[in-house]
Amino acid sequence: MPNNFLALIIQARMKSTRFPNKVMIDFCGAPLIERIFQRVKKVKKIKTIILATTKRKDDDILVDIAKSNKVKVFRGSENDLVDRYYQAVKGKNVSHILRLPADNPIPDPTEYNRLINYHLNTNNDFSSNICNFMMNGYPDGFGVEIFTVKSLKKIWRNEKRKKFREHIALNFYDYEKNKKNLKFNFKIGTVKCPKKISRPKLTFDVNYYIDYIFIKKIYEYFLPQKENFTATDVIEWYDKKYSRKELN
Repeated sequence: MPNNFLALIIQARMKSTRFPNKVMIDFCGAPLIERIFQRVKKVKKIKTIILATTKRKDDDILVDIAKSNKVKVFRGSENDLVDRYYQAVKGKNVSHILRLPADNPIPDPTEYNRLINYHLNTNNDFSSNICNFMMNGYPDGFGVEIFTVKSLKKIWRNEKRKKFREHIALNFYDYEKNKKNLKFNFKIGTVKCPKKISRPKLTFDVNYYIDYIFIKKIYEYFLPQKENFTATDVIEWYDKKYSRKELN
């Protein structure tokens, strides 16, 4: 097995405070979660994809969709995401985890590979291009996070606070406050967003119904003509459809 064995973990559940059942909402004939599966399978450097969900009965439907898409499943704690992720890879030959919330319906394999290549050529504990992390210029929604299993295990053993067990990234970096977590003092980093897609104020994830309407327009435009549309395609579409005054 290779020294760097990467697993992508997609965290998903039906119960959502802001937008319940959003992972099953329709995007041109397939639910959001299935569209994510279809796109991340294009990332060749990822050796395994795991849907990490809960043991709740209403999450059974997500398990069924994952299995029908030949995606592995782990069911664990509903609110302790540190434990859910750790148990999902415990005992497996995995050195690095990519973390993707199931409300990012336009993951771009090119940007995943860009971050993976960067991360594996550093000794970072955590790297991210999921948003404008450390002022990298990325929009929210095309990228991903990657961290070492070694750092996750350290968090799992030593961090007991509920907030930090529920939000894995907080153990590395607080996105809202733009502040590194100094408790573990992990080494973190990012890649510079390519200029052609650098729109740090734009968001391409689904937190609310209005976000769904916006992303649905993108799928409706591209799917008839280009199944594997890219972040570049989306930004070009946005530039044509909306005023450039909104972009910067």
